[in-house]
Amino acid sequence: MTQMKKNFSGVMLCFALAIPAWFLGEALPIIGSPVFGILFGMIIVMLLPNMLKGKPGGLEFGVKYTSKKLLQYSIILLGFGMNLFHVLKVGGQSLYIIGFTLSASFLTAFFMGNILKLDGKMTTLIGVGTSICGGSAIAATAPVIKAKDEDVAHAISTIFLFNIIAVFIFPAMGAFFGMSDQGFGMWAGTAINDTSSVVAAGTAWSNAAGNNDALSFATIVKLTRTLMIVPITLILAAYEAHKAKKQPALEGEEAFSIAKVFPWFVIGFVTTAIINTFYPMPGVSSIMVKVGKFLIVMAMTAIGLNTNLKKLVNNGVKPIFLGVCCWVAVASVSLLVQRLLHIW
Repeated sequence: MTQMKKNFSGVMLCFALAIPAWFLGEALPIIGSPVFGILFGMIIVMLLPNMLKGKPGGLEFGVKYTSKKLLQYSIILLGFGMNLFHVLKVGGQSLYIIGFTLSASFLTAFFMGNILKLDGKMTTLIGVGTSICGGSAIAATAPVIKAKDEDVAHAISTIFLFNIIAVFIFPAMGAFFGMSDQGFGMWAGTAINDTSSVVAAGTAWSNAAGNNDALSFATIVKLTRTLMIVPITLILAAYEAHKAKKQPALEGEEAFSIAKVFPWFVIGFVTTAIINTFYPMPGVSSIMVKVGKFLIVMAMTAIGLNTNLKKLVNNGVKPIFLGVCCWVAVASVSLLVQRLLHIW
């Protein structure tokens, strides 16, 4: 009860700001509610810079709780949107390409991040967001690597920029390359970051083609790609565990514990996906997914409240350039592998 009282005011602030962000995101899905949440949070803290500082029991505790814990709970609820049989049956053929695009994104992020001298956590977030599923992947990865809120805000903003660009240029480029419906669906599903942008690009292509083949295929491939959250977060957790083993001796910290770095919420994500696969409850699952998405908006609002806008602007060019490099690598590798496999 004490913890609830301490967090209540900050959580309610995030809740109140997330409501208009949610509806604006529904009206403008290309931008998305999480981006509006970050913007609202940054605007509020810019207008009232001291609102999160000072007195015990103030807003800062609840805002921090929202950006960390509620973010993890949101990922668990998103598992209710997964039917593993459906995803693996239809999207199984895309796994080969997804493997190549994941490798391309992470290798590009690693080498370009070093060249640009970017913080490793920022590099990881942009690489994960580009290669898997945009904001959801960033949300899942941030707690595992203990990323700063500024890094999360930067990564989300970078991914958002390329989401908008992709919706406009992918259908035109697909037509230029003479791609089939399946080929374009594969390309959009493996190379566009966020689900809403995949759907938007797939819809534009399908409207021109006079059928929904590309849209349906792109959506399934994107859901298959989303499942990569699980192995990636587990690999990152293992890496963090390896680093944590060395730190106590150097810094005098408490003994290493695997429980502290293991992403338990990913187990929750897998569990809810299994429940939805074997015991489908369409009405309940739909509600749970919406609640999960709203919690992400709340968490992004909290991250906006914890973000130093001046620092975000000062460091803005390098993350965007890294995002360009990762995105070009993913899109190019996806096209190349499809060409080699004669998919389009």
